[in-house]
Amino acid sequence: MRKNIKITAAAAATATAALALGLSACGTSSDPASKSETGANADTSKALVVAASPTPHADILNFVKKNLADKEGLKLEVKEFTDYVLPNTATQNGQVDANFFQHKPYLDDFNAKQKTTIVPVVNVHLEPLGLYSKTAKDLKDIKAGQTIAVPNDTTNGGRALQLLAENGLITLKDGVGTSAKLSDITDKKGLEFKELEAATVPRALDDVDAAVINGNYAIEADLKPGKDSIALEKAEGNPYANFLAVKDGNEKDPRVEKLAKLLNSDEVKKFIEDTYQGSIVPAFGTPAKS
Repeated sequence: MRKNIKITAAAAATATAALALGLSACGTSSDPASKSETGANADTSKALVVAASPTPHADILNFVKKNLADKEGLKLEVKEFTDYVLPNTATQNGQVDANFFQHKPYLDDFNAKQKTTIVPVVNVHLEPLGLYSKTAKDLKDIKAGQTIAVPNDTTNGGRALQLLAENGLITLKDGVGTSAKLSDITDKKGLEFKELEAATVPRALDDVDAAVINGNYAIEADLKPGKDSIALEKAEGNPYANFLAVKDGNEKDPRVEKLAKLLNSDEVKKFIEDTYQGSIVPAFGTPAKS
């Protein structure tokens, strides 16, 4: 039986408050009673607790837990989150030991805004961002007057606009890159845009003409990026590999090192390729950089 903890996006505000209360009740890092050994001195007899998005991150971690962890003497606990804020907050505060759900542009933006010190450990996979529609079968079916839903967080929103620009649906200011905002569109070509929290975008497909959806949320919604999208990010040279991350200073935790090794193993590579059939691809061999 899986012992994962699911926290819905709708309950994020409540969960954030509960997290703050829980930390004050249990003691903070300034409370000597709450301090525990971290990094290379971490207690390896304890389970490594990793926060993860359900698909594919938790699925990959549970594959490791079931098939590989015991051989390495690694105790692994997976906690599922369905938003993009709490995994980093929980990692920073020590509620979990690591997380696996994000790419570098998102982490850089999060650290800058939240004053957190999360760092990447090792790249695992890439989830191509795609444009989907219940009515349009091809890019040429997207017409002036139609509405496209896009993620509302800074990095994935910019990434979505870049995908639309690369496919000729909009024109962006020169040099805006992945930080592009709706205000950076110089030619909307008659299109309207609806910004939504990334996890909710798939549910908006019935209400809009098209939507740009993150790969993990597309899969959760039973969409096959390689087959169902009408536009899809290219994998080559893509900076959006998803990685294992920890609070700065915990990279040398022996448990983290074991998990990093297993996540880049041949067994995990085969699991990703066999399970996701190109909708998600391994990103081994490209070290994540701080």
